[in-house]
Amino acid sequence: MVRIAARTRELMVACPDCGRDSARVHSRYSRTLADVAAGGRSVLISLTVRRLFCDGPACGRRTFAEQVEGLTVRYQRRSPLLQHLVEMAGVLLAGRGGARLLHILKAPLSRTSVLFQLMRMRLPSVVTPRVLGVDDFALYADVYGTLLVDADTRLPIELWAGRDAEQLAAWLRTHPGVEVVCRDGSLVYRQGITDGAPDTVQVSDRFHLWQGLSRRVSDIAAAHRACLSAAVPESDSEPAAPPPAELSETVDSPARRHAKRLFEAVHSVSGSGRPLNAIARELGLNRRTVAKYARAASWQECVRRTPPRRSTSLDPYLEYLRQRWEEGEHTATVLHQEIVAKGYCGHYQRVKMAIAPLRRGLPIDTPRERPPSPRQVARWITTSPSRRGLHATESLRRILEHCPELNHTHDLVRQFAAMLDARDATPLPDWLEHLAASRLPALASLAKAMREDQRAVVEGITTPFNSGVNEGRITDLKLQKRITAGRAGVRLLRHRVILMAGLRRSYP
Repeated sequence: MVRIAARTRELMVACPDCGRDSARVHSRYSRTLADVAAGGRSVLISLTVRRLFCDGPACGRRTFAEQVEGLTVRYQRRSPLLQHLVEMAGVLLAGRGGARLLHILKAPLSRTSVLFQLMRMRLPSVVTPRVLGVDDFALYADVYGTLLVDADTRLPIELWAGRDAEQLAAWLRTHPGVEVVCRDGSLVYRQGITDGAPDTVQVSDRFHLWQGLSRRVSDIAAAHRACLSAAVPESDSEPAAPPPAELSETVDSPARRHAKRLFEAVHSVSGSGRPLNAIARELGLNRRTVAKYARAASWQECVRRTPPRRSTSLDPYLEYLRQRWEEGEHTATVLHQEIVAKGYCGHYQRVKMAIAPLRRGLPIDTPRERPPSPRQVARWITTSPSRRGLHATESLRRILEHCPELNHTHDLVRQFAAMLDARDATPLPDWLEHLAASRLPALASLAKAMREDQRAVVEGITTPFNSGVNEGRITDLKLQKRITAGRAGVRLLRHRVILMAGLRRSYP
């Protein structure tokens, strides 16, 4: 440790209350200050300071202690430089991480002390923004919080637990002057903004509008799952014998009997209009299982099928293996050596497994293309045609030719995309009418939700305001939450998120 003994000079010092200079000494006392490390060693300063009389006739203070600028602060046992280092360690790394860093910097401090110093820091004063961003985030499980962001400065303003309308309305009443509020399609935030600032322009974010439409497209693709197999082109040549997967579809099995029994049980109850949770409790099934069987048109759709084999590095040599087998070569080791000479780099075991069907009189199992999933088809539909690959374009074309409902959905999605690209909401009323008349429940519910919030939807399409800043700040908030292992309370999380944003602005 480096110890430094020092004393103040005999100079005039101003009274902190009246400002009158004084040099009349009342007494002296010693202060012990910790400073930043020097040469890898801790620094301790023993400073002797004076207590002076104040001779101001109108001043209520009789004595005062002198402070050394840049070295001492009232009631502080650290130098301002070390105190700033402790506070920044708390902002950046929170408790345990900050304590480890300070230990490395030869300024050991416990994690609770680091958090205590962090919570003592003053937050910047709140300036009412012109454009406000509102969004929610998950604290843990089903508990949510609300984050307010200044869209102009891109800095977080306020954070609290919960996402009810009254909290947001109360904040807007105490901070008048907000002109524009960017939000998602949440009914809670819509009501809170209407109650707290009725004259504010509400903007429904473009990203959330597109996200809501994409979810509906995925639901429609899942409802028409049987049509997705049309994406796989039919083979020109008929196979000599049906593969085992196709044979299993015609043979009775416990899995098929189980699927048929569950399908009949769910459909016998689902027609009564009862909610899925009640049906799941009555049948003793998971809600997702009940939803899957209730959505299916036949029990065959619910049977778990063996997925087709994927392509491997051995596929280019399958025809050669079949030819050599017909010529009389049935030894897997010899066949493996022959295709290795032709460039095959795989293991002998794969060759042995590939020719196993030939020993039973069956053809070699060639890879077949899998039908796309509903999520993949929804992604193809919502992706701009200019950004789709050749395979996706051809597969989607075959699906749309086979399924009129998905074809109609694709046309509606492209119409909405054109509105977003041109920032023109003029076709929106007609487009909502087409959604309602599409006879697709997912799109009809979307049309109803957009009609209830049509003014905000129009603002989201036509104005440049969006919730991109909110999403970025929430991503940063989740990072700070994970740094504290998810155990940070709302007060600590609020301090770190707001101070971290200002720290990044000061030290980019």
